[in-house]
Amino acid sequence: MKFLDQAKVYIRSGDGGAGSVSFRREKFIEFGGPDGGDGGRGGDVFVEAVSGLNTLIDYRYQQHYRAKTGMHGMGRNRTGAKGSDIVLKVPAGTQVFAEDNETMLCDLTEIGQRERIAAGGNGGFGNAYFRSSVNQAPRRANPGLEGEELTIWLRLKLIADAGVVGLPNAGKSTFLASVTAARPKIADYPFTTLHPNLGVATIDTQEFVLADIPGLIEGAHEGVGIGDRFLGHVERTRVLLHLVSATEDDVAEAYHTVRNELEAYGEGLIDKPEIVALSKTDTLDPETREEKLAALMEAVGRPVRVLSAVSREGMTDVLRDLRSAIDAEREAETEDQPTGPDPRWQRGEAATGEGGR
Repeated sequence: MKFLDQAKVYIRSGDGGAGSVSFRREKFIEFGGPDGGDGGRGGDVFVEAVSGLNTLIDYRYQQHYRAKTGMHGMGRNRTGAKGSDIVLKVPAGTQVFAEDNETMLCDLTEIGQRERIAAGGNGGFGNAYFRSSVNQAPRRANPGLEGEELTIWLRLKLIADAGVVGLPNAGKSTFLASVTAARPKIADYPFTTLHPNLGVATIDTQEFVLADIPGLIEGAHEGVGIGDRFLGHVERTRVLLHLVSATEDDVAEAYHTVRNELEAYGEGLIDKPEIVALSKTDTLDPETREEKLAALMEAVGRPVRVLSAVSREGMTDVLRDLRSAIDAEREAETEDQPTGPDPRWQRGEAATGEGGR
């Protein structure tokens, strides 16, 4: 399945059905009067987050969606049926923006979350609605209101517990393939990874989701290389795993390069908990390895992990560190959420702080 994280879609909700002009005509009923029914409401357009999707590729092949028009009213005071709705199914983590690609309409972060993007038009009134004491036989009915027509942008930000960042060829895809069932493309040249990959890692019977994004280089926030467009996929992660390749000539500079790009991107990435690891250590002799490890620790200012996907050195320890950091962030989020009723209501005060009447 190809990966697509942004799509432009045209949608239109259904028009309302027209009201009916009809009169009751039955034997032995001399003045039956108007009995035209109202038109049905037009169909709505919804966006819903569903399971089993991690790309917006379906919206590359179909970009136009129109809900059905409501049925017209009929005689005998019969109201027309509502038009069929349209539901755009998207992965969890999808944001919906207006045509300017800046105004957010909704953010679907949970499976099953559904939002109405465009409401269908109301149905028109039939002539029975216009009957009055001075107009017993109205011969007019309203047409249905038009539906809403707009262009929206769908932007996907993958939801993962941990994000793996680093320079190209830092060993991110190799790490993901080693600890999960994901099979990203791995090769000995820069920018092998062209789109994010997801995998589920298991440690001590507990699972969490890892996201591997394409490598960053200096100037990525200005569009150099692949740019920073894929950094949006680690905005929702709770912790970052920063891999620095032991094959780099200057591991400290490599570390600072990625940190500078995270800071330039913004969105709070620089403030996320970070676990730093020196990868590909099996390629070095013991003396060189110790030198680069010391240089990286000096640049980071705290201990760093040592990784080797070939010898499996440090893999279990890093997974446990990630699991612990994720649990700590979840507990912090739980503590920040308010629990129980507002104490002001218990004192008989309104939520605005004013005394209740």
